[in-house]
Amino acid sequence: MNARMVIRRVGGGLLVLWLVSLLTFLMVKLIPGDPAEVIAGENASVADVDQIREQLGLNRPVVEQYFSWLGGVLHGDLGTSLFTGRPVTTSILDAAPPTLALALTAIVLAMVIGVGAGVVAGLRQGTWLDRLISTVATLGIAMPSFWVAMLLVSVFALSLKWLPATTYVPMSNGFWPWLSHILIPAVALGLATAAELARHTRGCVADVLTRPYIRTARSRGSSTTRLVRRHVLRNAAIPVVTVLGLQTSRLIGGTIVIEAVVGISGLGSLAVNSVLQRDYPVIQGYVLFCAVVVVVINLVVDLAYGWINPKVRAS
Repeated sequence: MNARMVIRRVGGGLLVLWLVSLLTFLMVKLIPGDPAEVIAGENASVADVDQIREQLGLNRPVVEQYFSWLGGVLHGDLGTSLFTGRPVTTSILDAAPPTLALALTAIVLAMVIGVGAGVVAGLRQGTWLDRLISTVATLGIAMPSFWVAMLLVSVFALSLKWLPATTYVPMSNGFWPWLSHILIPAVALGLATAAELARHTRGCVADVLTRPYIRTARSRGSSTTRLVRRHVLRNAAIPVVTVLGLQTSRLIGGTIVIEAVVGISGLGSLAVNSVLQRDYPVIQGYVLFCAVVVVVINLVVDLAYGWINPKVRAS
């Protein structure tokens, strides 16, 4: 992929981030309630509420508030929490490791299970194995992730006692303690993504196997393993990478529900608490952080196109 396309993609991503910042700032202002009244308490006087509103800068015009906040963002300052007094950047960085670990583990599991099952189903299309994988994939898409999480906790944590039920342990405490605590929520979160990847991979592999160059390679005596490695996977990869990029963005938002089910204090808990408290700076910082993650994922997907398919680099 040439430098001009990369610059164009990065520029488009920056434009998206600016629009997200603008829309988020304006929509947060539409949330019912006044954070100054929440901070002041139920028995506070009007003068006390006005004083707090002035201290927080909430009495300034919306345009002035936005550009003041945007200027801080450009310098790496997302503002200060209205309730805890902590910098928003610090709060997000403290809450991000559990969420990112959960999302990345779910993505890895989804890729290994989904792509592997899809390739097997595509190579064995029409057989009982193909029908079994397709049925399981359909069930995986249909089942809500929070229900799967509760089912896994009930079976593997409460009944069999193989894995812990709740909380998060950092990897600094050891790989197995970390993995054992994150495995149940990661499987629950990544199941639908694995099912979606399996369906798309199966369809792409089945389509590639009908191409003339595959029949030519088979006539020359190429083994199935060689065909899959050199021809099938590479030519079927672009649609799968596209789905993976979209599903990865969805997983970031899906962590909110899973964290609530298994008791992980990550970005999801931070977002929910900030909404309940009407903590505007934290809400804006959280949404902007998620937008940055999604934009980076889309950029990586675009770059992967050029690496997978030389035609994209040439165009």
